[in-house]
Amino acid sequence: MFKFILSKIALLIPTFLGITLAAFLFVRLLPGDPVTILSGERGISDERRAEMIAQFGLDKPVIVQYFSYLKNLLQGDFGQSISTHRPVVEEFFERLPATMELAFFAILIAVLIGVPAGIIAAVKRGRWPDHVLMGSALTGYSMPIFWWGLLLIMLFSTTLGWTPVSGRLDIINYYFEPVTGFMTVDAWLSGQEGAVKSALHHLILPSVVLSTIPMAVIARQTRSAMLEVLGEDYIRTAYAKGLPTWRVIGIHALRNAMITVVTVIGLQVGTLIAGAVLTETIFSWPGVGKWMIDAISHRDYPAVQGGLLFISMLVMLVNLIVDLMYGWINPRVRDGK
Repeated sequence: MFKFILSKIALLIPTFLGITLAAFLFVRLLPGDPVTILSGERGISDERRAEMIAQFGLDKPVIVQYFSYLKNLLQGDFGQSISTHRPVVEEFFERLPATMELAFFAILIAVLIGVPAGIIAAVKRGRWPDHVLMGSALTGYSMPIFWWGLLLIMLFSTTLGWTPVSGRLDIINYYFEPVTGFMTVDAWLSGQEGAVKSALHHLILPSVVLSTIPMAVIARQTRSAMLEVLGEDYIRTAYAKGLPTWRVIGIHALRNAMITVVTVIGLQVGTLIAGAVLTETIFSWPGVGKWMIDAISHRDYPAVQGGLLFISMLVMLVNLIVDLMYGWINPRVRDGK
């Protein structure tokens, strides 16, 4: 097991270096530069422009800029935002709780709906519930997030008026200093009546939108894993012993199928982070995704690079944990079989 853990951790080093290079080159491939954005419509003199370019280190060759950037990273320096002049680390972790809260509720919805849907589809294989559920999953997986989000806003917020359009809380009726950064938790800690309900109310639509693709993936993978397990000899033996169907399905089959499903759930973190960029923009959710979009529009190189790195490291950490858990559960994986 120790050798298996070391092999997984060793893979993170070249992956991290590749991500730093990709993040560094990505922002420089975008048209425009931070100096032009900061100059505004009136522009600045050539002397001032040259001074600002030198200040941001953009006058040096790209390879020199990259190694300087890499050196700073190894020292724990992710740079300062060009737009706000604040450390990138501070800005990222200020907004991370909002994204984590949204991602948590999204994956919760995806699991609570996706797993039962996959189980029902497997048990009713080839019948109308299977076709309806898997057709819905395919539709959800294929649906563009920005279109789905706008459609739900038009229906539930604009037409029916059931849910708010944007934000995390009704700031007109509630206000409190953030403690954890998780609005539902802070609302509960504030003791203000109705604050938790307001926070949950604002979470409904963005969570549903963000959960759509992971829900579809989880449902389809649960169905596949259940079908594989239901064909095993020990399941037929359980039926032959006269065990009730709910016990065979819910305990014997689901317990073994969940090994694959748990892995899939863990790997959906990357999908959630990617989806959060669009979801937070649509719903004006003040998380990492919206911050990244704003940084890209301002050509804020340090913020974009730092955000990409932090998100990548978060996804890498989750994938590492999932790999280690899978290796711990299934000895054949860690033994290379």
